[in-house]
Amino acid sequence: MIGRIIGELLEKQAPDVLVNVHGLCYEITVPMTTYYDLPEAGQVVQLSTHFVVREDAQLLFGFLHESDRNLFRLLIKVSGIGPKVGLAILSGMTASEVVKCIRQGDKAALVRLPGIGAKTAERLIMETRDKLTDDMIAAPALPSAKDSGAENTLADDPISEAEAALEALGYKKAEAARAVAKAAANTDGALCVEDLIRAALRRLF
Repeated sequence: MIGRIIGELLEKQAPDVLVNVHGLCYEITVPMTTYYDLPEAGQVVQLSTHFVVREDAQLLFGFLHESDRNLFRLLIKVSGIGPKVGLAILSGMTASEVVKCIRQGDKAALVRLPGIGAKTAERLIMETRDKLTDDMIAAPALPSAKDSGAENTLADDPISEAEAALEALGYKKAEAARAVAKAAANTDGALCVEDLIRAALRRLF
């Protein structure tokens, strides 16, 4: 079991990152709520991780806060919610927003996330409501990229990268393209991947 990774952040291409730990490089998939607040490449990062072994793949998911990982582990225990859908949930909402939706039984908000239908949303609420703990939302607010000194990624083709990130989170290609296009049309100045994804997710949600 790989429970925590501490090393140099080499690459960021949402929703995946590459972390170098003494010469061993780990490919880690992170929710966008973690991705937004990662340091810039070359800096040290610490991620709480969840390791998934399947017949066709070995997957490593990372979170800046252990409380986010605990919530992720609770979500994926629900029938119909695998790691990919769990990742999408914690990309479209912060942990505190997820907990609030479940406690309030807000199915309408949950079904707007990719991979969550009405029945799955109902199961999610019923099976996790009594298992939620306050420590899942107790993590302090993360600093913004600007406050932490991290830099938004100015990619060669930020629109394509933003669309690819949304598709990786489970959104359909056409749906992702429309959301990113609308986000780009309302962005002033140079386009950066993080800002496009954040704005597109707000439109999708």
